[in-house]
Amino acid sequence: MNIKKISRFALMAALSLGLTACAGGSNEGANTEEATSTPAENASTESADTKETSSSGDSKKIAVLLYNGSDTYIASVRQALEKIDEADDSIELVFQDGQNNQGTQTDQINNITAQGVDGILLNIVDISAAPTAMDTIKASGIPTTFFNRDMTESLSEEDLDNFMFIGTNAPEAGVMQGEIISKLWEEGKMDRNGNGVLDYVMLNGGLDNPEAKARTEYSVKTIEEAGIEVNEVAFQDAKWSTDQAKTAMDTWLQTNQDNIDAVISNNDDMAIGAISALQAVGLNTGSSEDNMVVVGVDATDLAVAEIDKGTMSGTVKQDAEGMAKALIDTMKNKLENGDFVEGTDYKLAEDNKSIRIDYQVYTGK
Repeated sequence: MNIKKISRFALMAALSLGLTACAGGSNEGANTEEATSTPAENASTESADTKETSSSGDSKKIAVLLYNGSDTYIASVRQALEKIDEADDSIELVFQDGQNNQGTQTDQINNITAQGVDGILLNIVDISAAPTAMDTIKASGIPTTFFNRDMTESLSEEDLDNFMFIGTNAPEAGVMQGEIISKLWEEGKMDRNGNGVLDYVMLNGGLDNPEAKARTEYSVKTIEEAGIEVNEVAFQDAKWSTDQAKTAMDTWLQTNQDNIDAVISNNDDMAIGAISALQAVGLNTGSSEDNMVVVGVDATDLAVAEIDKGTMSGTVKQDAEGMAKALIDTMKNKLENGDFVEGTDYKLAEDNKSIRIDYQVYTGK
């Protein structure tokens, strides 16, 4: 076993023991329906020995705390990070899955800061818990990059020496969704009941989530600004979940099947749930001219496959590879040169707290 594997096993063992000691933390307002393991079980099942390359022994250990490893987009970010890790002997990544439970993730933060790592990449479960997490991390002095879930409102100027955020410009995804739908409407492919109004249902990712709020607001606003009259038939907070989205869509189809022109989904996982419900009633099979327009966000492999088959209308790519590269590049720069951005090709956004990764429209090969 090489040095890198040994050191990684040692760290994981220490974290697992620590989590066993303080398991049972409360869930601080986060969704828990997908959290089925205890913190100790979560720590002990994390994969740590993915590399076969040798290590110099002075590589930087970076903890990666995920809000929910089963989230399709987050899983793609993890895969991209693992590829970088495999190719770079100067870093060792240790992954922890919060399983959509803030109590679990809080235990992980406590133990990681106590055991010691060189850097933390933190995908917070509950955005409102960011200030508490920062207070814990500040005492350890570990440089930390929050990512994906926009908690920049919690970042003050005095925090910026040790903290930053990497994510997207959330309204941009909504704008692009609105542009996809507006174009299809103008092509005459959407008005299923012929009433001259774009009747839509909205699958929302989380009422308290900034990305979900922005995607919801700006998708509809962009359609309206294109001069199209809209009507919201139904709205559901489906918590980014395929299953919850399918349940909602099943219900809507029972009463409004002929009066829905479009499904606007805050992410691809929920869009896939909607497509499953549509296919159960004979729509969106890839051959029917009576397809309902469905748009999502993330450009997951499954969503891209559905678009290419003609069963989904479009998505907005959230660049997992670009996100992973920015996370590692800026953290390494911070550890080596004392600043997240200075000396790199990355530029801070106007808020001076964050780096924003651009979205891209995808509507087919």
